[in-house]
Amino acid sequence: MSEDALLSNSAAEPKTLVEGAYQRLRRDIIEGVHAPGEKLRVEHLKDQYDVGAGTLREALLLLVTDALVVTQGQRGFRVAPISIADFEDITRTRVLLETEALRQSITLGGDDWEASVVAAFHRLSRAEEKLADHDPGTTEEWEKRNRAFHEALISASPSRWIRHFQNILYQQSERYRRISLFRQPIERDIHAEHQALFDATLARDTTRATSILTEHILRTLDAVKRMPTDFFTGKKKL
Repeated sequence: MSEDALLSNSAAEPKTLVEGAYQRLRRDIIEGVHAPGEKLRVEHLKDQYDVGAGTLREALLLLVTDALVVTQGQRGFRVAPISIADFEDITRTRVLLETEALRQSITLGGDDWEASVVAAFHRLSRAEEKLADHDPGTTEEWEKRNRAFHEALISASPSRWIRHFQNILYQQSERYRRISLFRQPIERDIHAEHQALFDATLARDTTRATSILTEHILRTLDAVKRMPTDFFTGKKKL
């Protein structure tokens, strides 16, 4: 079976109506179909997503847990706002945790860890070859493989709490990363950044690898800071 077929098989279909509605809403929020701060009216969205009101409310509550949706008492749901201050906090905390986890992985990781990093980088590289097409499906594929690469890099860290909180921060940064990816407010070669990170990691050069990782994560913050204010107020779609 081909690598792409394996990837497709790993992306399981939703098992319930709630899970399906959750996945579709989550994607639409991340991609800016529903703008930051937008009111999410159950009576309108249930028809748009072709599910019942109860199912939609359950999906929205799952998104509250993801911090992508906020509740307003008895007044319903809104898309969580975004801001530069929020993303800067997310980013700098992520740098602290992810660089420490990478340092631990380089020190403790064995052959199996190296093999997982090589495999994840190969799959990411293939996705990055297609990224210039700006196809939504391609972007989704890149996002999954980018996440898998970053997870592989730190997978030899013995701290499950570092990995757990890094995963939360990575998810919270996804909406901001999509802004940077689609709008490209600064010039950057993401594949070259990943290549340098991969090379330093396999060379077991902890100082260089953690420095490259820090710069790589902060570059996205720099890109988001250059976006127009409208993208954070919900007046324009992301």
